[in-house]
Amino acid sequence: MQTGENEQALRKIIDFTRFLGILILILHFYFSCYGAFSEMHLSYPIVNRILVNIYKFSIFKSMLIAKSVAIIFLIVSLIGTKGKKDEKINLSTGVTYSLLGLVLYYTSGILFKLQVSYLLIASLYISVTTTGFLFFLTGVSMMYRIINVNLNKDIFNDENETFPQEERKLENEYSINLPAKYYLKRKERNSWINIINPFRGSLVMGTPGAGKSYFVIRHIITQHIKKGFTMFLYDFKYDDLSRIAYNTLLNNSTVYKVKPKFYVINFEDLNRSHRCNPLDPASMWDITDAMESSRTFMLGLNREWIKKQGDFFVESPINFVTALIWFLKKYEGGIFCTLPHAIELAQVEYKFLFALLRTEPEIEVLINPFISAWQNEAYDQLEGQIASAKISMARLVSPSLYYVLSGNDFSLDLNNPLDPKIICMGNNPLKQQVYGAVLSLYISRTIKLVNQKNKLKCNLIFDEFPTIYFNNIDSLIATARSNKVATTLAVQDYSQLKKDYGREQAEVIMNIVGNILSGQVTGDTAKQLSERFGKIMQERQSITINSQDTSISKSTQLEFAVPASKIATLSSGEFVGLVADDPDNKIDLKVFHNEIINDHQAIKDEEGAYKELPVVRQIDSDMIMANYLNIKKDIDSIIQKELTPKETAGE
Repeated sequence: MQTGENEQALRKIIDFTRFLGILILILHFYFSCYGAFSEMHLSYPIVNRILVNIYKFSIFKSMLIAKSVAIIFLIVSLIGTKGKKDEKINLSTGVTYSLLGLVLYYTSGILFKLQVSYLLIASLYISVTTTGFLFFLTGVSMMYRIINVNLNKDIFNDENETFPQEERKLENEYSINLPAKYYLKRKERNSWINIINPFRGSLVMGTPGAGKSYFVIRHIITQHIKKGFTMFLYDFKYDDLSRIAYNTLLNNSTVYKVKPKFYVINFEDLNRSHRCNPLDPASMWDITDAMESSRTFMLGLNREWIKKQGDFFVESPINFVTALIWFLKKYEGGIFCTLPHAIELAQVEYKFLFALLRTEPEIEVLINPFISAWQNEAYDQLEGQIASAKISMARLVSPSLYYVLSGNDFSLDLNNPLDPKIICMGNNPLKQQVYGAVLSLYISRTIKLVNQKNKLKCNLIFDEFPTIYFNNIDSLIATARSNKVATTLAVQDYSQLKKDYGREQAEVIMNIVGNILSGQVTGDTAKQLSERFGKIMQERQSITINSQDTSISKSTQLEFAVPASKIATLSSGEFVGLVADDPDNKIDLKVFHNEIINDHQAIKDEEGAYKELPVVRQIDSDMIMANYLNIKKDIDSIIQKELTPKETAGE
């Protein structure tokens, strides 16, 4: 083909074949309209003696056979045609021309039945037959010039970006299985999202309305309670998720060896809230526990401090609160070791407060910088060290908060085999700045007690995780797997996580979780997820049109399985993600892009039968205020008991 010899030979064969078709048609005209040619003196004896032998061929015995042979030669010649492709030509035009040409070509014989002169009939017959022949030639030529590749059929490349997904339901005693459907090469197929190892951490993402709670979180709650999990549930929009957990427990309590108790912490409706002391002295074994509680609490109150840990004016308030907590823990067996008592103790005048704290040797190192500043009359420095803690803690001075935080209805060891629990803690979006710090302290203390060996399997579910502060969440995910502690974090976007936890910790949280389920997200979050899901082999097609020829090329190359633009345009209920497996249950198809199937009517009927959360006790404002005043009196009595008038005067 490089010399062009074969191409020229092919063209000669095509031209010769077409010439035969036209020649047969001309001979047919001469034989069938011989009277007209004779009348016009276009017949010659010598030519006739030659043509009479050709006329004896069987193809000329019938008008239909002669025309058919001519059209067959034409079709054969067109098969080898390499006409210039044209994207403007469509199939319907070519078919129309071809059919019209065949109709004229084969029906022209009826003209011989007209009652007119033979010369006119011959003229009309030759004209109509030739027109039909040319129309057919034009139509078939058009069809050979059609570009068969339609690059516009899949504008958004949807078909190319489909890939096989897991269609088996892989279930074990810990798994979460979500039914779904997906598209593969224009066909809808059923699939399953199998979170067979929830202990490797699960991250559920999606902008508001993406369906995090309705399509994912509610199923994690119900399926794990049905499988005998204990549970801690942070319910940001209380009581949406708490009602699901409570009613699921009512209907499935028989799956537990020891029936779990259901507890609620809620600062809005105290009649339906239990009381719990997050600084329970029985669960604080050394001063490091007090230090961790103080850090979580103070960073929860001052979220901007998270990015400044290590600074003098950040660590000083944390040490100050640690000293208060540990003093109350050691004083008289810890009967006053509650957060409200620590808040009130922080408000005591410095000369009394420091004299009191110096009575506890274990916190001497913590309070020495404050005492030195006070004794040296460096009051500006002292205020800078302590005032930020006092001002922050003062935001929590509320009789309602004091009432919940000073009681002891239950302990936070929710996966204790002898006393299993399901604990729901509710927040209020309108008061999240205040409540979030307290709930962060609850969570920090809970995880200390939960992440231990020989306990029950449990799931810690955090809805709208960035609204609370939990220090070292990465350590929990990394170490709690062997203790059968599953962690489920729900966030709206990576940027939200980065804003509230800082870039470094946000990156760790994003990268350490094994299971990711994401609804619609945009920006950097979508780009990160797209890169994490990897690439698949996709087809690429291109057309090059020049003045002489049109070339079509096809190729395959690796492209992102789920592009960032696709993640940014997901509908509610559509999720992308990947799941982690374990040695006993291998999953080859870990990445998914599908639509989770919810039985909306069944869920609506189920929610219609839900019972309200139970009333714990009847509380009135007098009881709440009495508790508030008693806490203040407790601090006054400690000062009066421990500091004699002489010591007080000496200070």
